[in-house]
Amino acid sequence: MIIRKATIDDSELIAKYLLLAMEEIIYKFIDERDPKTAYYFLLHFVESENNQYSYQNCFVAEENEEIIGAVSVYDGGKLQELRKPIVDYVRLNFNPDFSPENETQSGEFYIDSLGVSPNHQGKGIGSKMLQFLIEEFVTKNKQTLGLLVEEENPGAKKLYLKLGFKVVGEKTLVGKKLEHLQIS
Repeated sequence: MIIRKATIDDSELIAKYLLLAMEEIIYKFIDERDPKTAYYFLLHFVESENNQYSYQNCFVAEENEEIIGAVSVYDGGKLQELRKPIVDYVRLNFNPDFSPENETQSGEFYIDSLGVSPNHQGKGIGSKMLQFLIEEFVTKNKQTLGLLVEEENPGAKKLYLKLGFKVVGEKTLVGKKLEHLQIS
C-alpha cells in the first residue's frame, strides 16, 4: 500500500470515502438525508480547488492501483478561507441560515475526515493513514495535528490515543459535542 497526495482524478473515490466518515454532518449541511445529494454535494467540493474538502487537501491510500482510503487535512488557521465557498454554497442552495461552528484553529493541521473503502475496513488502513500523517506533519515538519472524535465512537478514540493523540478539549460542530485531540 502507498499513501500519496491526491489528484483531481481521484475525486470520485475521495468523495465516496470521505462521505462514509461525515455522512451525518453533510446531511446537516444540506438539511436533508439523501445519500445521492450528499455525495454530489461533497464531490462538487472535492473536485474544486481552495476549499476544505478539495482534492488539494487530501491524501489517498492506494493498493494494487486501487484507491482504498482518503483523508482530508489542512491548516486550521485557514479554516475561514477554506470554508467560505462551502458556507456560501449551502446558504444559496440549502439553508440560508447556515453558520457552522469552528472545528479547528490556528496552530494545528486539522484532520477533517478519513474514510476507508468498506471492502478494506478492519485491515488497519485508517491506522496506517494516520501514522503517515503523523510522520509527515509531526515528525518531519514539527507541526501539531488535530482532530475531533465523537463520544459515541470509543473505538476511534482508543486508536487515536494509542497513536499518541491527547484530549485537549471539546468542540461543537453542527450542534454535536465532540472531543478535540492533538498530537505534537
